[in-house]
Amino acid sequence: MDAIQRFEGGFLLTNAYLLSTPGGGQVLIDAPADTKKWLDENEVTPLALLLTHQHFDHVMDAAAIAAMGIPVYSWSGYSKELTAEEIVAQWGMPMTVEPYAVDHELAGKETLEIDGLKLDLAHVPGHSPDSVTFHDREREILVSGDTLFNGSTGRGDLPGGDLELLCRGIVEKIYPLPGETRVYPGHGPQTTIEAERVGNAVVRA
Repeated sequence: MDAIQRFEGGFLLTNAYLLSTPGGGQVLIDAPADTKKWLDENEVTPLALLLTHQHFDHVMDAAAIAAMGIPVYSWSGYSKELTAEEIVAQWGMPMTVEPYAVDHELAGKETLEIDGLKLDLAHVPGHSPDSVTFHDREREILVSGDTLFNGSTGRGDLPGGDLELLCRGIVEKIYPLPGETRVYPGHGPQTTIEAERVGNAVVRA
């Protein structure tokens, strides 16, 4: 089993990831549209759903996955303010995220362990107030959500956004990770910490 598998879903081409655990299971990170179908096709039932943040494109299938009896972990509890549905409606693309319950709120926590998988948590607001990254120190894998991208960052102009705050959080909480750490973002291809420290034109350490 690969340490990490990627699925891309929804019209914003949002990434979801399955991360293997030492106990032989898998955890799912983020749930864009059609993630449930992907899980079913691959006969995978993850042990947990972890959300990097709750913008609509990352949680469209969260309710369907929660209905499988899978616990949901997020920095904050569910709210329509965090899913940004109203903003999308203003763009002329009305949609509704089916409500779901957050079983485990991560606010204030620095680590999380599921089935032997140990993850370091970093709260990095600025794209969304509830943005959190998941760092598998054992395998040097960082799932960054919409904080750090390959050559860019998440946008800071959505409700609760602040690009300066986001960039400061990246410099203080993400860039100190080992350079060889592989970064798996919420959109687009993977990168490494070193590649972004050297070449990211948006964030400068």
